[in-house]
Amino acid sequence: MTQDPKFSAFVRGHRRAGSDVQFIERTRLDAQKAMNKELQKLIQTGPPGLHERIRAEFDEFEKLFGRYLQESGHAIMWDKIRLVSDDLVKTYNELKAPDNKSIKTLLNQLVVVKLNGGLGTSMGCKGPKSIISVRNDLTFLDLTVQQIEHLNKTYGTDVPLVLMNSFNTDADTEKILQRYSQVKVKIFTFNQSRYPRISRESLLPIATSFNTENIESWYPPGHGDVYQSIANSKLLDQFINDGKKYLFMSNIDNLGATVDLNILNFLLDPNTKQAPEFVMEVTNKTRADVKGGTLVEYDGKLRLLEIAQVPKDHVDEFKSVSKFKIFNTNNLWISLDAIKRVVEDNTLHMEIIVNPKTLDNGVNVVQLETAVGAAIKSFEGAIGINVPRRRFLPVKTTSDLLIVMSNLYSLKTGALEMNPLRSFPSVPLVKLGSHFSKVKDYLHRFASIPDMLELDHLTVSGDVTFGRNVTLKGTVIIIANHGDRIDIPSGAVLENKIVSGNLRILDH
Repeated sequence: MTQDPKFSAFVRGHRRAGSDVQFIERTRLDAQKAMNKELQKLIQTGPPGLHERIRAEFDEFEKLFGRYLQESGHAIMWDKIRLVSDDLVKTYNELKAPDNKSIKTLLNQLVVVKLNGGLGTSMGCKGPKSIISVRNDLTFLDLTVQQIEHLNKTYGTDVPLVLMNSFNTDADTEKILQRYSQVKVKIFTFNQSRYPRISRESLLPIATSFNTENIESWYPPGHGDVYQSIANSKLLDQFINDGKKYLFMSNIDNLGATVDLNILNFLLDPNTKQAPEFVMEVTNKTRADVKGGTLVEYDGKLRLLEIAQVPKDHVDEFKSVSKFKIFNTNNLWISLDAIKRVVEDNTLHMEIIVNPKTLDNGVNVVQLETAVGAAIKSFEGAIGINVPRRRFLPVKTTSDLLIVMSNLYSLKTGALEMNPLRSFPSVPLVKLGSHFSKVKDYLHRFASIPDMLELDHLTVSGDVTFGRNVTLKGTVIIIANHGDRIDIPSGAVLENKIVSGNLRILDH
């Protein structure tokens, strides 16, 4: 964890004299008191009707801040980590499919939650990421709604869709939801918390008012906030009263995260002895996933280990595909009753992610965040299920977007299915350079999406454009050096080729 210089005395390995310890403790208490004083001022600047809600959010923020001041070094003791035993990670093939008669009963006990707090700025888009078009002019949100509507129509059920928005995405999302008024899906929304960014120098909020004029002073604190926020919204109690048992939660940009009847059947089957309160879908690591969080056993419990928690001299070991073979997809199945219990009993514990940032105005700030999967150790009987790779299809970059827009996949009722003509199930490794990083530029550079059915690896760097009906096979590397441009002509077939230099096609 990155510590503020003010608290450098916390660094592990320094022996502390008694007076040092007392000084550190006094300094910590002073910082907490100063923070509390500033937060009370901020509450008073908020709309009168929201004071209670703001206070509830700030209470959670203060707990996080207090832990930040106390915790030092790496919370993980590397020699206590154990590889996960087979009984704690089921293989997907072990699960039985439900019989058709029971599917309606199963689905009527399910709530689908999508994490919808992110913006599309990293891909050069304004507004929520969920409104980026990914296939046939359909957005992430369109595809999600289509999937749930298909379930409800097919089985005569009433599975609700719940969106966890942030203050960055809420207003735009609410406007867009109006277009689904005729769709057979009940859609609910709630907002995750809004926390103040902390100055690294003063350890105080940089915000002077709760109003949204200076939006840079605030941040949504990661998806670990979902537990407290869904409880605060009263939706948790509502769903429990409606007879719902489990929620299935995933990132809205993971196009592989559809409702899986086999997992739901496993959780709700009366023959399942002590159904787990928490299931994390994991899948086998490839070289592209070496930084992804993995499941380990720690102090006798299942625990999510993220790369940020790993001591520097063990990072290479953490990245090893041969030792840590699985990673977290962030597709989670969690008991609603259990969420209520851990929130009310205050037994929820997630490691703090310290996210230092420098704002546009040069101010250095710290964001304290948590990850939803880190709560796995707070639930009883938690397990992982090793699922097929098709359940992890995130779109974080335009390289991912090219894959899902291509003929590698077909679209069926909102879900992407691998083209049966693809001779092997793995997804090609695609790396598009900075000229393609914004969606607008990416679309401009492809006259049509290439045929990628037999592609293994594509790297494109520099000023490159693609004509219509291009076919890419095997390993293709295209590099236009600075000042050069490469236009791949329409109808070109590139198989195991390296293209470099300068190739311009001009209209005449």
